[in-house]
Amino acid sequence: MAAAAVAEGFWGAVGNTPLIRLAGPSAATGCEILGKAEFMNPGGSVKDRAALGILQDAVMRGQLVPGEPGTVVEGTAGNTGIGLALAANARGWRSVIVVPETQSREKLDFLRMIGADLRLVAPKPLSDPGHYVNASRRIAEEMAAAGERVIWANQFGNLANRQAHRDTTGPEIWEQTGGRIDAFTCSCGTGGTLAGVGLALKAQNPAVRIVLADPAGSGLYSWVKTGEMKAEGSSITEGIGQSSKVPGNLEGAPIDDAVRIEDPEALELCFELLLKEGLSIGGSAALNVAAAIRVAKAMGPGHVIVTILCDGGARYQSKLFNPSFLRERGLPVPVWLA
Repeated sequence: MAAAAVAEGFWGAVGNTPLIRLAGPSAATGCEILGKAEFMNPGGSVKDRAALGILQDAVMRGQLVPGEPGTVVEGTAGNTGIGLALAANARGWRSVIVVPETQSREKLDFLRMIGADLRLVAPKPLSDPGHYVNASRRIAEEMAAAGERVIWANQFGNLANRQAHRDTTGPEIWEQTGGRIDAFTCSCGTGGTLAGVGLALKAQNPAVRIVLADPAGSGLYSWVKTGEMKAEGSSITEGIGQSSKVPGNLEGAPIDDAVRIEDPEALELCFELLLKEGLSIGGSAALNVAAAIRVAKAMGPGHVIVTILCDGGARYQSKLFNPSFLRERGLPVPVWLA
């Protein structure tokens, strides 16, 4: 998929991100470990693809009309909200974004900066009416009842999310590797990226291994391994993992295996890639790379493993690069900040 010479605004600039060879992880495993640089999307993360796919679907269904009043409502850990708000701005719509107040300050400040109507809620379990997803659905329902043109993006259950990755991310990876890909690793929040890319790659070659990367505190690793959701431990990563329910976008995904990555392992990679390869990535991206290394070592030298570099490290400066925050949790501190 060749990128157009000139992109048409936000909607035309999402996707066609490069694959970056990760020299250190590749040398350590004897494999080619490649990261899809999703932090280069216009909104700064892989979630721009889901946001765009959901809004394109809403337009196709007549739920939103470009240039006419409309509102997009969503509950999010931050990145999907950023993508939705920017994509909505570009079509003349408002955005109401509901986020847990525990998310990084940088993401919250960015949402305010780009004009989203930001609603902060206390962190609650999914079964609680106050959970950010439930709160966002309720807001959308109330607005619709008042006669407003509104959609609830519903990124966890809206299959336009994974379809966006099936249509774009997966085919891009296949083309960029010339079909030479043996495995794909990715963590899951909504499951859209793993499911969509997995479906696209398996359609080209059923032998490509699709491996779910999961942080501590999430039950998806257990779900893949045993069929039951069982969460253990905790993680500082934001926007990935599920403790109680398998997202709709992940149902029926062609997953071959799962690996669990602890925070210290991911953080060491986050710092190493920054210092040695000049790549500033967030915690979920580092976790994805750690999973790719695990898979590469299990498969043996000579294989090609692709993973997702979800977003950049600047979005987590107050956490991942805050020595006090890390020390309080017994986590490694970057040597240049120690």
